Amino acid sequence: MERRNLSAPHSFLRTLALDPASAQELALFAQRLVQTPSLSGQEGAIAHLIAEQLETLGFPNVRLNAQGSVLTTLGTGNGPTLLYDVHMDTVAVSTPDRWTFPPLDGVIEGEVLHGLGAVDAKGALASVIYGARQLLPHQKRLRGTLALAFVVQDEPCEGLAVRYLIEEEGLQPDYVLLGEPTDLQISRGQRGRVMFRVTVEGQAAHGGLPSRGQNAIYAASRLIFAVQLLAADLPHDPFLGPGTIAVTGIESRGPSLNAIPDRCKVYIDRRLTLGETVMAAQAQLESLISREGIPAHVEITTYDDPSYTGLVRVAKEAHPAWALDRGHPLVTTLAETVHAVRGTQPEIRHWPFSTDGVYTMGQANIPTVGFGPGDPMLAHTPHEQVALADLRTAAHVYAGVALALLSDA
Repeated sequence: MERRNLSAPHSFLRTLALDPASAQELALFAQRLVQTPSLSGQEGAIAHLIAEQLETLGFPNVRLNAQGSVLTTLGTGNGPTLLYDVHMDTVAVSTPDRWTFPPLDGVIEGEVLHGLGAVDAKGALASVIYGARQLLPHQKRLRGTLALAFVVQDEPCEGLAVRYLIEEEGLQPDYVLLGEPTDLQISRGQRGRVMFRVTVEGQAAHGGLPSRGQNAIYAASRLIFAVQLLAADLPHDPFLGPGTIAVTGIESRGPSLNAIPDRCKVYIDRRLTLGETVMAAQAQLESLISREGIPAHVEITTYDDPSYTGLVRVAKEAHPAWALDRGHPLVTTLAETVHAVRGTQPEIRHWPFSTDGVYTMGQANIPTVGFGPGDPMLAHTPHEQVALADLRTAAHVYAGVALALLSDA
């Protein structure tokens, strides 16, 4: 991407701030999003809500694709394509009694929106829409295309929906901005993620005669202890930090609870830092199993749940680490826009979690960066909340970045 002179677009940036009426609309729409359940695989209601809102606001070319993601584009089409990618699904609520406010009530108190998805990532979703709305009267200034994609099934399988857009629908973005929470700072990378399933074999026997069997749980416990020791010796990258490994699930099988189990499955979440590969991480785990003499085999789990439309796309749960160079024009343009809007320089960080960037940057090598309202440490917690002022700021930045990257000025 060529380095552009951003002074002219930024002189126009002030006009892209939301007026009080639009700011109120943004807050109420974000609240409606939180109040609309959207578990992964069950996003139909929120998808239609988003599509209806886009049409009401005057966006052209609004459609739902076969997988159920919502899409719209604006601009002249005579230049590069900037993709704003935000997911609309959420995780489930496991402990509703621990929430200060009911997770689906979308309570606004003290200029703060509370509820499931407020941070991850319905606040960003609303801000992207209202930021892009500011550009609707100025589409002739955009020498390229601004594409908005509100995608499904991100929480269980990041990258699945955007991969479908690019590989099966022909969307060809030149650069991608992910609307994930960054606390209004900038994220330019993340560690990779692999989910391993290790199946440990044993031999069933009566619970009263345990010596006649081989207890798969006991063998699995040796594996778990070895994994815990391995965690201290994983590689470390100066930017992304260390690789990590953690046992996150255990299942056992036996004829009954008074029988020795003949199989135990151990699920291992492996985070890859830069320089690590999926194949090397699997080989490392297999070597550990061989060294400990554990009767087990390793496989990468597969995601194959249908979308709410019924479409099934199968994907291995194996995603690479990625980082965009700090000096890349996409990073510097975003940083200059944030500075122009807020008056302070943003921090350049990385995400502690996984995003669609594992595909767009990690596999497709499309320059990718992230920016969004909300503290990422609040995602997936009973304290999820986002300040309405941050939604307004994010909307202003989203409008400004698109103008800076796509404007002829």
